[in-house]
Amino acid sequence: MRKIIALGLAGACMAAATPALAQSGMTPTERAEMEALKQRMQQLEAQIAQRAQQDAADAARRQAEGAADRAEQEDDGDGNPLPGNLEVYGFLQLDAIQDFDRVHPDWDATLRPSRIPTVEGQYGSDGQFVASVRQSRLGVRTNGEIAGKPYEARFEFDLYGTGVDAGQTTMRVRHMYGRWGPILAGQTNSLFMDGDIFPNVVDYWGPAGMVFVRNPQIRITPYDRDGLKFAIALEHPSDDIDPGSIRLVSPEVADGLRPNEELPDLTAQVRYAGDWGHIQLAGVARKIGYDTVGTVDNEPQGSEFGWGLDLTGSAKFGLATFRGGLVYGEGIASYMNDGGMDLAPAAALGPVPPIFPPPPISGTLISAEAVPLLGVSAYVDLQWSPQFTSSVGYSFTEVDNTNFQDPTAFHKGEYASANLLYQPDPHFLGGLELLWGQRTDNDGAQGDDIRLQSTFKFTFSSKDVWGE
Repeated sequence: MRKIIALGLAGACMAAATPALAQSGMTPTERAEMEALKQRMQQLEAQIAQRAQQDAADAARRQAEGAADRAEQEDDGDGNPLPGNLEVYGFLQLDAIQDFDRVHPDWDATLRPSRIPTVEGQYGSDGQFVASVRQSRLGVRTNGEIAGKPYEARFEFDLYGTGVDAGQTTMRVRHMYGRWGPILAGQTNSLFMDGDIFPNVVDYWGPAGMVFVRNPQIRITPYDRDGLKFAIALEHPSDDIDPGSIRLVSPEVADGLRPNEELPDLTAQVRYAGDWGHIQLAGVARKIGYDTVGTVDNEPQGSEFGWGLDLTGSAKFGLATFRGGLVYGEGIASYMNDGGMDLAPAAALGPVPPIFPPPPISGTLISAEAVPLLGVSAYVDLQWSPQFTSSVGYSFTEVDNTNFQDPTAFHKGEYASANLLYQPDPHFLGGLELLWGQRTDNDGAQGDDIRLQSTFKFTFSSKDVWGE
């Protein structure tokens, strides 16, 4: 190859010199020899170009073979490519809250109407300052394609302790699931829920009157195209049983009543979405069971049928995005963001004495009842500019209490808020939010709470460092 290149360079020099030689009085023989040499040089140049093309083709082939070798090394053992996208993400958030009234101390870092006292001084004097980092979040997700179908896995948690960890800054799993094609398995938002109507608020718990729960589930989405989606799932049941005034009849039975969750909840959802917003109808059907520990044959025991429908949607008009929902059903309090009970005792009474609650009398028949519930949420998010936004709205949950629940049983929870948020960059958000909540008990007693929350949020992602 080096010889060909050298000859080519020599030929080029000779070709350049040919006109000068012709002008110097060359003989016909010398001119013929020069022409032959010129033709030879042209042949060599053609060979050089052909060899260069062959070298380029060989390099492309070697590159393709190397890529194939790497793909073979990176498959899952069955010839299927592994996911190619891994992201670690989250945010650090500080909430500084001035509460002008008082709520249950385990829930003072958020506003839940059900945790507002209806007895003056129940949790101490009014006026508390709270600083919390419990909303801070960390997650990891990956996606790609396996066997020709999209694949996703996600694990995410925050630090807002609930249940036995209420009031603690401790790990709380939000999402833990895998999805392959139309099949999803793990914990994530219930199909009965519409997360897209959750407004742009910085309070952790949010509107009381919307469905909001993440359940372990097995889900299938048989149809999802052109903005229309249908899905169905079996979800983990969670029953909230209120013993009510049964303790007046039998304290032992009241203390022994427990949920009996024999079957999964059945949920379904149909949804249509476009650039204008979305509309969604979801439903749930469930068996709400109960039995009694420490009694013969676990009596009393039984179950009631629970059901619910949730109609939700959003609509965009200029700088405003409206988000709303209407939910109604019986025995669905476990799915609500706040307030209520799934099952409570009801009494078929004879003549009712003029006192509340009615005491047990001869011939009283007590049965379980799936408690009716109504939830409403109405908010508008406003985009004043690329950096400034607001969210304003109202929401409530109201139950139709049975006649054998305690006077202090939850009846209604109301929630309202308004804020102004500033986000100069996707990595930082700050703002102020004013919140009001009210709880009403079964006997009409009420309690209110007003608070002002300031929030500072710093968002991060591994994509900021590693790229896509």
